[in-house]
Amino acid sequence: MVTFTFFFFGAMLRGNATYWVGRAVARGVENTRYQRIMHGIVYRRAQRFIARWGMLAVPLCFLTVGIQSAVNASAGASRMPLRRYLPAVTVGALAWALIYTTIGMAVFYAWLSLDWPYIVAALLAIAVVVYFFLRYRKRNSERIRGAASEESMPDQS
Repeated sequence: MVTFTFFFFGAMLRGNATYWVGRAVARGVENTRYQRIMHGIVYRRAQRFIARWGMLAVPLCFLTVGIQSAVNASAGASRMPLRRYLPAVTVGALAWALIYTTIGMAVFYAWLSLDWPYIVAALLAIAVVVYFFLRYRKRNSERIRGAASEESMPDQS
């Protein structure tokens, strides 16, 4: 039950935060040269569509991978009414939490029961550390070479 609650509140937090970011972006665009887009016929049609069908799109996006943020931000940017958005995001978060609590955790625990995941995780961690170390050394050596070449150049003034 704790895992389900954690996943539910995580999904609610992420969904609502993305909605409000979309809403803030739409509000910020109001006073720019792009405001004509926000008041155009295509945008108005999109607002009506989201207001009417967003109630289905929002919970269904939680059953997919990769479009949750886009749908929630679009709902915010098109100013989907909260009286429709909040129930929709709640249903979606419940479905997402149920899926990840059951199927997702079963896969995770099955993966942990094997011996090789620890080896893979350790190798992956080592690879990340080596990558950042080499990247740091390369940038540092380029900075030193750049500073040395600037010092050796004659003054052309």
